[in-house]
Amino acid sequence: MLTSLTDLCFSPIQVTETKSLPKSMNETNHSRVTEFVLLGLSSSRELQPFLFLIFSLFYLAILLGNFLIILTVTSDSRLHTPMYFLLANLSFIDVCVASFATPKMIADSLVERKTISFDACLAQIFFVHLFTGSEMVLLVSMAYDRYVAICKPLHYMTIMSRRVCVVLVLISWFVGFIHTTSQLAFTVNLPFCGPNKVDSFFCDLPLVTKLACTDTYVVSLLIVADSGFLSLSSFLLLVVSYTVILVTVRNRSSASMAKARSTLTAHITVVTLFFGPCIFIYVWPFSSYSVDKVLAVFYTIFTPILNPVIYTLRNKEVKAAMSKLKSRYLKPGQISVVIRKAL
Repeated sequence: MLTSLTDLCFSPIQVTETKSLPKSMNETNHSRVTEFVLLGLSSSRELQPFLFLIFSLFYLAILLGNFLIILTVTSDSRLHTPMYFLLANLSFIDVCVASFATPKMIADSLVERKTISFDACLAQIFFVHLFTGSEMVLLVSMAYDRYVAICKPLHYMTIMSRRVCVVLVLISWFVGFIHTTSQLAFTVNLPFCGPNKVDSFFCDLPLVTKLACTDTYVVSLLIVADSGFLSLSSFLLLVVSYTVILVTVRNRSSASMAKARSTLTAHITVVTLFFGPCIFIYVWPFSSYSVDKVLAVFYTIFTPILNPVIYTLRNKEVKAAMSKLKSRYLKPGQISVVIRKAL
């Protein structure tokens, strides 16, 4: 017994060495993507100067046309009505929609490698959904304004007071902010570790999420559901509103109804041009990348440039106010005097 205890106490203790696995084997250490490469509209170097010229002219026309509407509405007291107040806000949002990506696209047409930082990419996603979401709700507000003006003309100024118009504009921005915050929440925590080429001229959310180093099926469904709900609900509200308005206009025949019919045509045209591409991109699941590019150009560039044209060509009051503005600031011979002084 003593011998066994002695052997037990003085025998060398064998320590089993446990080797820890390398960190790379226990964890997948992804390198974070710091920038994305925008493939743009075309990879042809010969087309880049042409794209630079065309889109520069388009962007300049967007700024001039929409700011002209804002200046006309604010300077003419006859246009200080709810409809034109909402129209001026629509022009401001159109400038914002055109400005979140178009200047960079124009600048990128002069360089061979088109890159954007990760934070700037998230900023583009944030602003595109903020502005487009706000515009959707604002178009619904404009439809409500036309509904009250045509279906309840005697109570129009009481219902559409200045305070109500401001609240409608604030609601549109609030809904846009909630929408873009929810969209960005799906993206900001995704791991981006490898692919960084976005097949567009800006960071479009469906294209960016596909570059994540994880399964994005559920995230893509949530993105489509979020955007689809806002787009379809706004579009259905507009369809119902304009259907009721058109039925009311059809049952009445007068000069005022003819004017209302002309205004409605402009509103319905703008709604169709704006919601068509948005619904096709975010709701229709079978669109190709080339089609998505064309539609993205349409709602970021062509819609903001068409809105001033549609509202001014079919609106005698706006055209008269613009003529008055022109005669006030651009008197006959004033331009030639300015040119002679400059020379």
